Amino acid sequence: MRGARIVLLTGLVALPVSCAGHAPTAQTAGTTTSTSPHVDSAPSAKPVPAEPRVGAVFLGNQSLHTCSGAVLDSSSGDLILTAAHCLAAGVDAYFVPQFASEAADSDFFHVDAVYLDPRWVTDQDPMADFAVARVSRDGGGSVETRAGGGFAVGPAPKAGTDVTVTGYPMGTGGDPVGCTTRTSSEDRGFPALPCAGLVDGTSGAPWVTGSVIAGLIGGLEGGGCEENVSYSPPFDGAVGRLLVRAEAGGPADDAPTVFDDDC
Repeated sequence: MRGARIVLLTGLVALPVSCAGHAPTAQTAGTTTSTSPHVDSAPSAKPVPAEPRVGAVFLGNQSLHTCSGAVLDSSSGDLILTAAHCLAAGVDAYFVPQFASEAADSDFFHVDAVYLDPRWVTDQDPMADFAVARVSRDGGGSVETRAGGGFAVGPAPKAGTDVTVTGYPMGTGGDPVGCTTRTSSEDRGFPALPCAGLVDGTSGAPWVTGSVIAGLIGGLEGGGCEENVSYSPPFDGAVGRLLVRAEAGGPADDAPTVFDDDC
């Protein structure tokens, strides 16, 4: 998992807990051994300049960022995309676009509403590990204006597609890391991306081709248990329908508070 597990204590306090690490072999929800593609020469993520449309997701407070996300191009200008397992009902969350080591109070956008696929709400189906969230900040101004634009959403990339991923290792500061590489063959229906160094905190990081998000770190095993490969839920029409629902401002969803990545 590339995010943080959420442990709710007495229903009032949220404690993000980092995964222990990347297991050499991962297990599915049953006892089947993962057939994850092993890539001996996988590239490694390296520090990169902060991207205006990509940011860090803070859960529970404005100190510790636990996931990553991206600004969407929307009619309302106030929507972001992240992994569904990065959010939990009853726990405040914030988004800072173009986060770089530190942020002023005015840089934080509060997550006001979360829109989820019914499959995630019902049983945390990893195929639906994506979330659209509406955000706002004190003083006004949309997140899309702050970022200078947003990404469109497109279909899942085919194997061999060049993809750029930018995300934030979990912590209380720090800069983003990034990786540009080609997608590999799907694993159990999940697009796969061979790149080492996409560590805890990069869940929700967008897979970008041009100005289109074609995936995000999440899905199978919460994004991957192995160090050298990450996964995405397969983007299809469900992501577009979720975006339409969020733009319409319909009723939001309560994000589940428990998620097991099977790592």
